[in-house]
Amino acid sequence: MKNEVLTRAQPLINVNPDDKDWLSWQKHSKEKLADCKVFSVNKVVATSKCAEKKTGHFYTLDCGAWVNVIAITDDDHVVMVEQYRHGVEDLTLEIPGGSVDDTDADPLEAAVRELREETGFVSESWAFLGKTHPNPALQGNLCYTYLARGVRQIESPKFDGTGTEKINTRMVRLSEINSLIGKGQISHALVIVAFHFLNVQESTI
Repeated sequence: MKNEVLTRAQPLINVNPDDKDWLSWQKHSKEKLADCKVFSVNKVVATSKCAEKKTGHFYTLDCGAWVNVIAITDDDHVVMVEQYRHGVEDLTLEIPGGSVDDTDADPLEAAVRELREETGFVSESWAFLGKTHPNPALQGNLCYTYLARGVRQIESPKFDGTGTEKINTRMVRLSEINSLIGKGQISHALVIVAFHFLNVQESTI
């Protein structure tokens, strides 16, 4: 079945299917158009390496690395956060996470920091689950997902002080996560990917 799918998906052009060079583009220039704090907007001029040699203008976003944390208590509750997202103009149910700062030694340190800042929870048990490109069509950054087990709350959340960061911590049973995803109550793509990583890990143990 896999070979049949790949055969049907072959483009109807005269190329060697093992030669991927015709899919690539040669970048000529990259111009920053706007600096928007958490990302910058760029215009990229590139030419296709296929026979037609088409040149096009493309728009990309430069972002730093991100982290996500699945934090689970000893009684199998997931520490989740509810917040308003301006892109969808609504509340979303997510897991703690954020950007890797310049002061963070690595993504794991950022994950530990973000979990504590957003929820006041800490853990002594951390494991790397996986990394993903959030949107390779527009962005080149990576999102690193970590699992924290046996988490406990030692303090209140610490927000950035601007008054724009408002987060409500919610405890959700781990057994309910798949149902919440299926019902669309968890809709953030990177959060769904994080739980997929967790399911993959548990299925291989």
